[in-house]
Amino acid sequence: MKKIIISTIAVSALLFTVSCNTDFDTDVKDIVVTKGEADFSKYVSLGNSLTSGYRDGALYIDGQNESYPSMMAQQMKLVGGGDFKQPLMGDNNGGLLLNVGPNVQIASTKLYIDSFIAGAPDIKNANNNVATTLTNTVLTGPFNNMGVPGARVSHLLAPGYGNVAGVLAKTANPYFVRFASSPTTSVIADFKAQKPTFFSLWIGNNDALLYALAGGDSSVEPLTPPAQFTQYYNLLISDIATTNAKGVVANIPSVTSIPSLTTIPTNPLTSAVLGGGNVAAGEANIDNLNANLYGPLNQILTAFGAGDRIKPLSKTAANPLLIKDESLPDLKAQITAAAAASGNAQLVALATYLGNTYGQARQAKAGDLVPLTTKSEIGKTEPTALAALSARGVSYPFADKYILIPSEITEINTAIDAYNVTIKAAAASKGYAFVDANKKMNELGSQSGVSWDGVRYTAKFVTGGAFSLDGVHLTGRGYAIIANEFIKSINTTYKSNLPQVDPNKYSGVKFP
Repeated sequence: MKKIIISTIAVSALLFTVSCNTDFDTDVKDIVVTKGEADFSKYVSLGNSLTSGYRDGALYIDGQNESYPSMMAQQMKLVGGGDFKQPLMGDNNGGLLLNVGPNVQIASTKLYIDSFIAGAPDIKNANNNVATTLTNTVLTGPFNNMGVPGARVSHLLAPGYGNVAGVLAKTANPYFVRFASSPTTSVIADFKAQKPTFFSLWIGNNDALLYALAGGDSSVEPLTPPAQFTQYYNLLISDIATTNAKGVVANIPSVTSIPSLTTIPTNPLTSAVLGGGNVAAGEANIDNLNANLYGPLNQILTAFGAGDRIKPLSKTAANPLLIKDESLPDLKAQITAAAAASGNAQLVALATYLGNTYGQARQAKAGDLVPLTTKSEIGKTEPTALAALSARGVSYPFADKYILIPSEITEINTAIDAYNVTIKAAAASKGYAFVDANKKMNELGSQSGVSWDGVRYTAKFVTGGAFSLDGVHLTGRGYAIIANEFIKSINTTYKSNLPQVDPNKYSGVKFP
């Protein structure tokens, strides 16, 4: 076990214990904390929800107070860092209301575990998902934490991104509206106006992540093309460089490292699930589905060499979700013709519908990713479907926005790899410290995870300790792990020796 013991100058701050992994290679004792070549007197952080302290599907006070920039600012105070002001929400419920006529709720309240049902967490929204914080209430700044939930790289450059009149049209961001210095300003303009001496930048996640969480459906959220990302990121770095501030930038984690996309199995359909907890009822449903949908479709598809797309359901094993895969050849015409010629009156009557609905359908398989948000949609009625075949993911194929297929995963991670090349090159060109957040997130996603003073953290949903209940954002402990990565990079680049924080002292997932 290795320890950092801060000198008497810092006794009022913290005594830090470092993990038994390789965070520190040598023991250090009685170290006087120094700033090295950096000036932390005016630290301003730029980024998105990960910078703001967003967690559990919302922005709320306790989460903001455990944002990684806030943790870093506390360490910077040991060597002359100033106060760190954040645009705090109105309460610990989170969620936002837009004051237009009758208030419109534009963000949900935070998630919490109400109870455990058959070992699985029953997750609900706080305050019955009724928000109380008004977007229109503009706070008095300036603010050191300029993390804006939902922001992409281009958004930090956009004038009017804090104009309340643009919120419903999605040309403005409700979180930035709350602390923008004026309706016409941009995030980067408000950043530069503060004349920072030091900055942190973690931006770009949403350029890929929002597309991933939308199942790779560009009509819901687009994936930023790498060339466009490079253009905007370099413009942003050039703007930041005009302040002459020193700083640290971080890259973007792979989508396959977060529990929001790795928790729900592709085969959740057991007899118990299909029977609403009643196994016998589920087995009866399986018999019905096999007789009237899965069996006939398997026979038809087998005749065209595609019998592996849809196979009959099992009563004893977990069954895969039914999805639409737009990368598959569309067998609409073949299914329609085969059903019409089958001689089965029911299939003949449904021939056109079967072709239109199941032409690119298949059962989910290893390599697909199911977002956490899709779980609540399993079995829900698809209003455009026939009533008898309308259960999403069961008898009606999940649309593209509910599932990530391998080609989409490759597309996303290829884009992220390109983004990360841009980010690292930009940091190097300006001499900024660089954080490989992707590597750290992959460590959390590994079986061994990350240990700190005997406590192991992983990316496992709920029980891993590092990720909050939305499966995307971190807990206080997870943000502390990231804060330490920033601190280590700052110390290496600027010859400072800011002490790391103790993740075990921050909050994790709260259990009922």
